[in-house]
Amino acid sequence: MEQGGARGNARPYASACTPQDVHVPEQARGEHTHGEPPAPPRVVQRHSVRGQILDALRAALVGGELAPGEVYSAPALGARFGVSATPVREAMQQLAAEGAVEVVPNRGFRVSERGPRELAELAEVRALIEVPVMLRLARAVPASGWCALRPLADATVAAAAVGDRAAYAESDRAFHGAVLALSGNQQLVAVADDLHRRSQWPLVSSSAGRRADLLADASEHTALLDALIARDLTVVQSLVREHFNGADV
Repeated sequence: MEQGGARGNARPYASACTPQDVHVPEQARGEHTHGEPPAPPRVVQRHSVRGQILDALRAALVGGELAPGEVYSAPALGARFGVSATPVREAMQQLAAEGAVEVVPNRGFRVSERGPRELAELAEVRALIEVPVMLRLARAVPASGWCALRPLADATVAAAAVGDRAAYAESDRAFHGAVLALSGNQQLVAVADDLHRRSQWPLVSSSAGRRADLLADASEHTALLDALIARDLTVVQSLVREHFNGADV
């Protein structure tokens, strides 16, 4: 499905997502009580240097900038990102724990190679975990709960439309994580997220058709969300199984 079809067409169930009138406390409207002055803005650093490098390395892995099978040293990557080798080494240790790289003594880190069989096995395990949960949630979660996930589904379409594989990988994980979080089982969310992340490292293959594949995958997110809001369980079951059978990111 092209982006225009996924985003531009009117959705028959859009009325289910219309926000209701909500009472907003005076403080939330910017009004103050008891003559108190407004609190000064707080500047919060969201990520440490290690966290920023970890995000950058993950994007480089998914985008293919760090080639499978190649060995990279922490000092060389540190120079590339303009930081010391220490946060790079710490981030790489995290990636090694996730199976994205392996430690090569006295040399650095080798990017893992994911073949078609390994990716198929990961997709199968993800399906065994996620499909039953999604089908159970389809029967229990009200339309308003699914409506809150619309921006996440739209983000996958936006990333797919420009062929940004790294942005798509993050938005895809965010969408699936938000769906599973509705179960209230944080252990399930953590396990599924780890499997999802492991399945996102690139194949050693041509990038031809990659944008089309991402668009097709993203369109399944929006179609699934529409079916969940409508509580069309037959369509939900078909889309969920198709989504995992054809998963390649």
